[in-house]
Amino acid sequence: MKLELHKVRVKDVRWGDRTRVENGVLYVDKQAALASVDGDSRFARVDLDLARPGEKVRIIPVKDVVEPRVKIDGGKGYFPGFCAPMGTVGEGATLALVGAAVVTCGPIVAFQEGFIDMSGPGANYTPFSETNNIVLVVEPAANLDMHAYEAALREAGLKLGVYLAQTCVGTRADEVEVFEKGPAAQEGAKYPDLPKVLYVCMSITQGLLHDTYVYGTDLKPSMPTLLHPNEILDGAMVSGNCVSACDKNTTLHHLHNPVVRALYARHGKEVNFLGVVPTVESTVLDGKLRAAAMNLTLARELGADAVIVSEEGYGNPDTDLCLNAKYLENAGIVTVVISDEAAGTDGASQGLADATPELVSFISTGNVNEMIEVPAMDRVIGDEKAIAMLSGGAEESLRPDGSMLVELQAVIGSTSELGFSRIGCEWI
Repeated sequence: MKLELHKVRVKDVRWGDRTRVENGVLYVDKQAALASVDGDSRFARVDLDLARPGEKVRIIPVKDVVEPRVKIDGGKGYFPGFCAPMGTVGEGATLALVGAAVVTCGPIVAFQEGFIDMSGPGANYTPFSETNNIVLVVEPAANLDMHAYEAALREAGLKLGVYLAQTCVGTRADEVEVFEKGPAAQEGAKYPDLPKVLYVCMSITQGLLHDTYVYGTDLKPSMPTLLHPNEILDGAMVSGNCVSACDKNTTLHHLHNPVVRALYARHGKEVNFLGVVPTVESTVLDGKLRAAAMNLTLARELGADAVIVSEEGYGNPDTDLCLNAKYLENAGIVTVVISDEAAGTDGASQGLADATPELVSFISTGNVNEMIEVPAMDRVIGDEKAIAMLSGGAEESLRPDGSMLVELQAVIGSTSELGFSRIGCEWI
């Protein structure tokens, strides 16, 4: 399977008479862009705004972040099941406006959404302070069910991303990145002496606005399944959840999953990358046991020597994380887990809500309870009072001068359990 990612780098975003990229600037025809998502009876109002890196702008509450993309050949759109006909992805040519992002924002859907500061100390914790953001701000129709509103806002963000990329087809790419890998059996024959590594991507699938979509279908009732890594990097997975903003995998996170990219970079050199298993995080014990057992079955059948497991969310999913480590390690498969911690504001509490002695290789992406102070911004897109409802925020978080005292939980992408964040360490 061969995927060509034609990357057009966007360094700025401005309004224009037609949507296009020139000299690194994405010009957006506001009326045409609005038309691509307007007309939905589920919205009472739809508007667009722009937020650039370094500006004193706060976006709140953020629902999802989407990179503008489209398949170049065949006019098939993108995100099968949403903005493209059903079919597998991961092959052919894809246009990506790298450095640009569609950010969906609107009245609160659930208490676990977040905010983005484009400058100041809050900007240091989110990767989306470095993207040129086209912010879709909506107001739901009166009495609209929250699940219907979430679906409408999710679909609108995807549509806007596809529109922006579609209108830029024909723009010369700054870089063409190629991802190519054969089936697992074929690659095993090519690299018989390399350790075989499988990636298990735990995904929020708990209902009540805690959903993840694979090929347009809610993953919740599904069994764990094996995907080619190209499918992950080419729009097979879409976020539909409102988990704590700090470790929520947005749609853009899936498109740039750093675990997939890191394993791909080492494939055929240090490891034999077997593929990706999107797996559920159930709310009931039997569901957790079933998923962990099925993940083990897939790892065994593929002959995995090692498995990397990334979590999404914390609390209830910590049990899924521990079960995956327990089952795999007891089967003799080296297991490395990636998770953040809820260790209290002083960092002294137990980081996970569960524990198991088999969890021996742990990568922490930060403490969600760490407190930060963010200054007032010159402009707020959305509603700054929403901080009272965000996980990590409270009514008293917003001060009269517009500054806020919050936990990292409230900053979207701050402790990403894919490692897609700005928290880290360095050798001294």
